[in-house]
Amino acid sequence: MLATQRQERILAEVRAHGAVRVADLVAALDVSDMTVRRDIAELARAGLVRRVHGGAVAPETPARSTDEPGFEAKRTWASAEKAGVARAALVDVEPGQALALSAGSTTWLLASMIAADPALRPLTVVTNGLRVADVLHGADDVEVVLTGGARTPSDALVGPVADATLASLRVDRAFLGVHGLDADGPTTPNLAEAATDRALVRCAAATTVLADHTKWGTVGLARICGFDEIDTLVVDTGLSADARTHLEAAVDRLVLADPAPVTGDAP
Repeated sequence: MLATQRQERILAEVRAHGAVRVADLVAALDVSDMTVRRDIAELARAGLVRRVHGGAVAPETPARSTDEPGFEAKRTWASAEKAGVARAALVDVEPGQALALSAGSTTWLLASMIAADPALRPLTVVTNGLRVADVLHGADDVEVVLTGGARTPSDALVGPVADATLASLRVDRAFLGVHGLDADGPTTPNLAEAATDRALVRCAAATTVLADHTKWGTVGLARICGFDEIDTLVVDTGLSADARTHLEAAVDRLVLADPAPVTGDAP
């Protein structure tokens, strides 16, 4: 297969699914890892894709401040990095706690790990994430409280109903997935979701933000909170040295997680 034909296949996959992994392309195209990476680099130079650790995403995803991808697209991006972040965050989950989990693909992975570990029971989990609630539904000794609210493209429940529910609750720790991170804190493209995420942070005694390294430098339309409201930030080891230096000074606790295999219902 010619290079142009391979690149057309790669571009078609990115356009169809929002993202593609190098490992999947190696198997599908029957070429080497290096060949795939060269093809992605050529497409990136042409502005047709954006390179990320382990693959490529559409150039407009997730860079635009008002773009809100759906859940199915988001969960394919940096999936090994997200799994590593979720695994590292799991150490802060203890039996008997009341937790709040925001909507998102990384918090969904965390919820999947909670559901698979009976040693973490009993737990109460408050969430505005429909996918998070689904994966925890039926787990023994896990009480799931849904906030209610209006549904977003990423399967989050947001708005006044969700905000009022969270305002009436108190939890031990919130786990917050984010669209982007910059020097001032986490952001999201959805104004209503930002307000609900702020309510989630306010109801928690402590907050952990989960973000793979591709979130750094992505700025959503709405600011969620400042780093002074976050006590733990979990990011994967793909984070740049400059970003690490900034974040080490900005948050009380920065955890760098190695990528991990994605298991269960994850892609």
